[in-house]
Amino acid sequence: MMTARPPFRADQVGSLLRPAALKKAREERAAGTLSAEGLKAIEDREIKALIAKQEAVGLKGVTDGEFRRAYWHFDFLEQLDGVTSVEADSGMNFKGGVGIAKALRITGKVGFSGHPMIEHFTFLKANTRATPKMTIPGPSMLHYRGGRKMMNPGIYAEMDAFYADVGAAYGKAVGAFYDAGCRYLQLDDISFAYLCDPNQREMLRQRGDDPEKQPDIYAGMVRKALENKPADLAITMHLCRGNFRSTFIASGGYEPVAEVLFNAMPVDGYFMEWDSDRAGGFEPLRFLPKGKHVVLGLVTSKTGVLEAKDDIRRRIDEASKFVSLDQLCLSPQCGFASTEEGNTLAEDEQWKKLEMIVELAAEVWKDA
Repeated sequence: MMTARPPFRADQVGSLLRPAALKKAREERAAGTLSAEGLKAIEDREIKALIAKQEAVGLKGVTDGEFRRAYWHFDFLEQLDGVTSVEADSGMNFKGGVGIAKALRITGKVGFSGHPMIEHFTFLKANTRATPKMTIPGPSMLHYRGGRKMMNPGIYAEMDAFYADVGAAYGKAVGAFYDAGCRYLQLDDISFAYLCDPNQREMLRQRGDDPEKQPDIYAGMVRKALENKPADLAITMHLCRGNFRSTFIASGGYEPVAEVLFNAMPVDGYFMEWDSDRAGGFEPLRFLPKGKHVVLGLVTSKTGVLEAKDDIRRRIDEASKFVSLDQLCLSPQCGFASTEEGNTLAEDEQWKKLEMIVELAAEVWKDA
């Protein structure tokens, strides 16, 4: 049966490599030699060109590449009410590098009273003939990395109140994107994948959180955010184990979170990375209920080496042993540029991977 709504048989996570002209413009803006209006004009131009490339490749879901952002998560979260960006002692410790020394602090009650990314979406929608896809970090991202220590004293006596406020703020955000015409919204949420890593679970224990309870808590935030989700709004969730300049943080198969992930949240599909043995096997797919889709992230975005179609086809066959082929789709395992620095591959290598995904999906699923 054809997937008439997202996720599509051939799809993508969201972020794409920034072209040289955009990187130069952002550097000039940071140096004070380019105005905000000048930067926006260059962003507009580069996003229009990016949209045209995605359409030419044959993608049915098109993004703005997150070209107006520096980070996949900070740029959204820091614009919520009650959230402030601060300098951190150090960045996240990736396997092979250290991320940006930036963090988020809760300085007031969390809420949503508008967001600049609504306008980002309307620009995307106005300039594509395909389905415009918006990506934002999942609600757990406001808690996972910092926890209680990143909250000013006296704001939330009980964590349940914080979780409820974040869920409600996200509910308003979802409504605002929907009112702007968004019908394909993705929640990027690394926490569910990180909770499969023994080292990450121990980190949570050491700071006072219970890794056994956090999946249900985070799922509750998503349910709150989507309690008024319109029937024609497709919501997907992307999980990964870290993505910064082609490095990663976590490892571990999805088994510890699979039941909660697939059954405790009203989302339509899941973008899940399976490009390396760090993600484990496909056995957790047995928990996927009818009516939901998993987009297999079998094509890595971390290197420019193009996968062989036969290898990817074999892995799709392996996955289909645990869930119907009709419930599967194909994409890269993550974005190509979760931060503006981007991963260590060339733009033409990025496009060859996306072209291959579209071609292979048409071969595997005749309805693609």
